[in-house]
Amino acid sequence: MGRAQSVSELVAGLPPDCQQQVREFVETLLVKRRRQRRPPNFDWAGSLTELREKCTSVDLQHQISRWRT
Repeated sequence: MGRAQSVSELVAGLPPDCQQQVREFVETLLVKRRRQRRPPNFDWAGSLTELREKCTSVDLQHQISRWRT
């Protein structure tokens, strides 16, 4: 059995349209990985505290629903 081919060797053996598909797939994987590595950001927490006395979270959900339709 021969030696295992590297990924770049395997891709080089593909026709150009398939090489483009491989490139797009790899770029998608890289974007997903960058997104996963970021820690969650909760800097928005507490930004609606001034509305606490005026309405409930259910009231806000209903208003958002009306805005969407």
